[in-house]
Amino acid sequence: MKYSQIDKQLFELNRQNFTKRLPKSSIAIFQSGDEFPRSGDQPFTFKQNPDLFYLSGIDQEQSILILFPDCPNPIYREVLFLRQTNEHIAVWEGHKLTIQEAKTVSGIENIFWLSDFWSILHSIINYADNIYLNTNENDRYVHEVPYRDIRFIEKLKNLYPLHRYERSALILRDLRPIKSDIEIALTQKACDITNDAFRRVLKFVKPGVAEYEIEAEIIHEFIRQRATGHAYNPIIASGKNANILHYNDNNQICKDGEVILFDFGAEYANYNADLSRSVPVNGRFTKRQKDVYNSVLHIMNEAKKMLLAGTVWNDYHVEVGKIVENELIKLGLLDKHDVAKQDSKMPLYKKYFMHGTSHHLGLDVHDFASRYKSFEVGNILTCEPGIYIQSEGLGIRLENDILITKDGNIDLMANIPIEAEEIEEIMNS
Repeated sequence: MKYSQIDKQLFELNRQNFTKRLPKSSIAIFQSGDEFPRSGDQPFTFKQNPDLFYLSGIDQEQSILILFPDCPNPIYREVLFLRQTNEHIAVWEGHKLTIQEAKTVSGIENIFWLSDFWSILHSIINYADNIYLNTNENDRYVHEVPYRDIRFIEKLKNLYPLHRYERSALILRDLRPIKSDIEIALTQKACDITNDAFRRVLKFVKPGVAEYEIEAEIIHEFIRQRATGHAYNPIIASGKNANILHYNDNNQICKDGEVILFDFGAEYANYNADLSRSVPVNGRFTKRQKDVYNSVLHIMNEAKKMLLAGTVWNDYHVEVGKIVENELIKLGLLDKHDVAKQDSKMPLYKKYFMHGTSHHLGLDVHDFASRYKSFEVGNILTCEPGIYIQSEGLGIRLENDILITKDGNIDLMANIPIEAEEIEEIMNS
């Protein structure tokens, strides 16, 4: 991996917090992420299962973790299985973790090669009543491909049909949103790299530059600073493209007088940043562009004040909607009399602001968390209001990453330029 080694205390603490929630006589098994074919003999770049990484720090394919705190044989209460390397693998794929290296990374003492997995599992699994297994329960995801977790579950149930099967995701959905100090530091590192990339492109943007050229500047800065790469497909949307919420073509020329909407973030050590900014191609906003921009900035600043422990997700979004309405009325996009008569289930502001204001952030960009649970100390959430005016070919979105603390919140992107005047000053310096 490009990133510096993470303190193993993070993963030791995560395992302790997870096993504390297991009922007696329970075994939990976690699989690494799948290896997917890209084309011919080419695989996609491997991406680790975030839950296995959260509990072990292992960032290598074909790895398995067993947690069985009540196992009668203490050797197998915490076990990691790794793919054993050989000369062929070393030549064609490069270095793989040794057992000692995996101990250093994970803090797990008992590590075996993957070839021993089924024999060791069979020797202990019948001493457990409950088997906790993992699937992707992120409610933004619907799977059609039977990925590794699904295949493993089918095999295990055929071999051991009389055990009681339970879902590890119910535990992890409570644990993962609350970030430890180490996780906050890793996220801050991703945000800092993203800051440098944004400042770099502010100096680079000018009329005639292509969206893909800007994308190239961003990934250059990310890789230069040991980020894995993009946290998600970057959006470099100039002019009317900014009204396409997930625009990824990034193939147009940026024209004089247009505004570019950026949405990108670095991934560092599997933790993600998520930034949105909107900048004028020629370095100066028009009055209309700046008015819309400042309305979005006002919405963001007011929304950030509500990102506090105890805030209820739905109530938060309703209140943000009211602020958006007021700004749209000021901009002449909505009529206050029409707003007064609107159907509350289909508010008029949705024509100009059609997505949510916040989502959890962590090992996943849309991190695994409950949307029905109040915000808590240790949550990191985005704050990303926008106004999209298709008739004007103008879309503005601003987004920072916010950590909820016991005293309020901290903006992890507070050092990234956001005031319209500061952006203009940097672009013209």
